[in-house]
Amino acid sequence: MLRPTMGLQQFERKLEHLVEGVFAKAFRGGLQPVELGRRLTREMDANRTVGVRGTIAPNDFVFALSPADRERFDSFADALVRELADAAREHARTESYLFLGPVHVTLEADESVSAGMFLVSGTVKEAAGGVAVGALVLSDGSRVPVSDEPVTIGRMADCTIVLSDENVSRRHAEVRRLGSNIVVVDLGSTNGTKVNGAGVKERRLVDGDQVTVGTTSMRFEAS
Repeated sequence: MLRPTMGLQQFERKLEHLVEGVFAKAFRGGLQPVELGRRLTREMDANRTVGVRGTIAPNDFVFALSPADRERFDSFADALVRELADAAREHARTESYLFLGPVHVTLEADESVSAGMFLVSGTVKEAAGGVAVGALVLSDGSRVPVSDEPVTIGRMADCTIVLSDENVSRRHAEVRRLGSNIVVVDLGSTNGTKVNGAGVKERRLVDGDQVTVGTTSMRFEAS
């Protein structure tokens, strides 16, 4: 029997907390949310393909649940979807998989599925236009996707990410697409911008890089 990866273990712990308290009785039997995470990682492994730049894994997942199980999950479905997407990203980091587009998870009710059972399909879905995709993950867990417009970081109210850190300049740095890559660019800040502890003027970001402005750090995820 294969041991769960560190990312999957973290996912399982989060799911345990998610169904504690008021939800505990509802999940003493029947389909357990954590089973979806275990199956998701197996789906990624089973359907990975080798591309020019590395191993590509599915990034779009649809879970078909019985109507009864879908209803049981309804009260925390948004949180469950977020945790499943995070589990996919973490598994991709662990296995060095690449995504061609954002990770997306959908939970659907299917009359043909019996209670306690579920189906999942994982497909590779390229981002529109084949552009590079990624997001900055802040300390509170919120995600700021890098889209067509640059993500600006600073103390000014019109920045995409507004920080109250006194060590951050008014317009400190920006993260933007550059061809098939995503780069961070220092905007002439007073205290500089760092990636993984090293000062940079401009640098291509890869999955897991830590971007620091002032005393504030955020993680880049290529997904």
